[in-house]
Amino acid sequence: MAASDQDDLIMISALEHYSYCPRQCALIHVEQTFDENVYTMRGQAVHQRVDEPESEVVEGVRVERAMPLWSKRLGLVGKADVVEFHGDVPYPVEYKHGPRREKEHDDLQLCAQAMCLEEMLNRSVPRGAIFHHKSRRRREVILTFEIRTRVAEVVTAIRSMLASKTIPPPVNDARCKHCSLSEACMPSVIVEQQRAAALIRNLFVVKD
Repeated sequence: MAASDQDDLIMISALEHYSYCPRQCALIHVEQTFDENVYTMRGQAVHQRVDEPESEVVEGVRVERAMPLWSKRLGLVGKADVVEFHGDVPYPVEYKHGPRREKEHDDLQLCAQAMCLEEMLNRSVPRGAIFHHKSRRRREVILTFEIRTRVAEVVTAIRSMLASKTIPPPVNDARCKHCSLSEACMPSVIVEQQRAAALIRNLFVVKD
């Protein structure tokens, strides 16, 4: 279903946030909370060049940086770090500061960019790449039917969360260690409070 209403638009970056942690996504996109840490600062440094709109031709390939993207069908808006044009075929490239490794949330963000490009340019975008700055290597991603379906599912989940303005509960697992929102989220404190409340409730449960 088309979601062209301006108030119903979702940032493409929200797909990465939601896939990584729905609570993180809600804190950023519902409560407008965002804190810096060493990981976000590294990410900003990596994106410094590609955040400035620029067009150039490199070895016969047209390269567009910070290209605006949108999809009326999905109700998405954002921008691509880099879009290469191999002939008339767009090839999105998303920059990440970490080492080369597969992450579903990165792939979903890239696929959403490709789906926007397909709608904007009426061109098939079968693949793209994640450029991992630490290892200086690309990881090509084949944009399969399954990942496209997952993009649509996540967009629906995010739109429902934004409409209800609900904040999912904390997870308090390995993801929290590197999250820039750990102080705002307070996962360990909230989880301990929930655990203590559960213990108190159980004290008064009469067992046969």
